[in-house]
Amino acid sequence: MHHPLLWSLRVRLCALQAHIRDTVIAARRRQSGKFARVAGVTAADTIYHIDRVSEHAILDWFEREWPRTAPVELVMEGLEGGAVTFPRGTPVKHTQWKCILDPIDGTRGVMYDKRSAFILAGLAPQRGVRTHLGDIVVAVMTELPTSKQDRADQLSAIRGEGVLAVTHDLAKGTKRRWTPRPSRARGFEHGFASLARFFPEGKALLGAVEEALWRELGLLGKNGGQLVFDDQYICTGGQLFELIAGHDRMLGDLRPAAYAKLGYSAASLCCHPYDICTALIAREAGCVIEAPAGGTLRLPLDTTTPVAWMGYANPALARLVRPVLRRIMAAHF
Repeated sequence: MHHPLLWSLRVRLCALQAHIRDTVIAARRRQSGKFARVAGVTAADTIYHIDRVSEHAILDWFEREWPRTAPVELVMEGLEGGAVTFPRGTPVKHTQWKCILDPIDGTRGVMYDKRSAFILAGLAPQRGVRTHLGDIVVAVMTELPTSKQDRADQLSAIRGEGVLAVTHDLAKGTKRRWTPRPSRARGFEHGFASLARFFPEGKALLGAVEEALWRELGLLGKNGGQLVFDDQYICTGGQLFELIAGHDRMLGDLRPAAYAKLGYSAASLCCHPYDICTALIAREAGCVIEAPAGGTLRLPLDTTTPVAWMGYANPALARLVRPVLRRIMAAHF
């Protein structure tokens, strides 16, 4: 059912992310050499100069543009205390909404001009500390393209109302609609599928888990091997986009379990709720985004909780992998 308020808030978040995108692109033209400098380290992640550019744009925008009739708590990395309210000074208990936002997911890729990053936002009715990822009713993700791209995608969704996907031509200032089509494949032969192992920590263990998965599914070495392709996109939002757009059939992140097994600190090396706050968009497109053993992601809307997740392009692939992955995880973790 069409919900006017949610549509209005979606439009606002789309406008916010377009503003962030344009601000970062303009700053890159002026000072790209500074983008890869470390600006700070938080409990959630390393902060680079490029992140600081987007943070200032966000706070200024909320001050000017967010409707005073819909008081909101903004949860974002880099904020003192992890959150701020708008209108400013509104007690959290008097806010109606909680907005979790990742200004740049995929910083490492875009700051070296290798691959697009994404701006991510999820909006949920305010339930205080009980508000979790499953409560999100509006989500928006906007591509931050590399310098040689003149087009950037923006996807948004309201729970139960499908996905609105738009490609913006940044040079001409025009846009066009497109329809996301996740893969309908019922297997993985000759397709992209992988588990996240972005960093040196845990790479061997995570690789062993993935190899065991392909072995149990009968794909390891089949017909000479090389039937499943790997793509390590260091960006949770980008991974979700690859599922939504039909490029990948399965992606997942088991780093919290691996790091716990190996004794590493999970805080700064894992996916966090703000990284996967746009899972709603993938679900509305027909993908399955869930906990590794199955079930809803019910983690708090914060910037520090480690998140393990699995994403499948369609329910058939989820049914194929889920029981096998449970056994493998029990054996390895």
